[in-house]
Amino acid sequence: MDLPTPLALVLVIAGLWSILVWPVFLKRVLKDPQARDANGAPTRFLTTNLMMISTAIIFALATAVIGVRGLIS
Repeated sequence: MDLPTPLALVLVIAGLWSILVWPVFLKRVLKDPQARDANGAPTRFLTTNLMMISTAIIFALATAVIGVRGLIS
């Protein structure tokens, strides 16, 4: 992969930033009273946020990997 070093660094930084930020948001979502109903079952709020966070982390990992591959090639 032929990627200029500055662009590869931007991808690595963006990927790492997302990998660091989204788990903090997940902790807040899990503690939120809207996350579970009166019986303790997960709500749509929790399910939606879990899907959003997991997708964002997958994209963050892919972004970081592409950036690293751009740096080493």
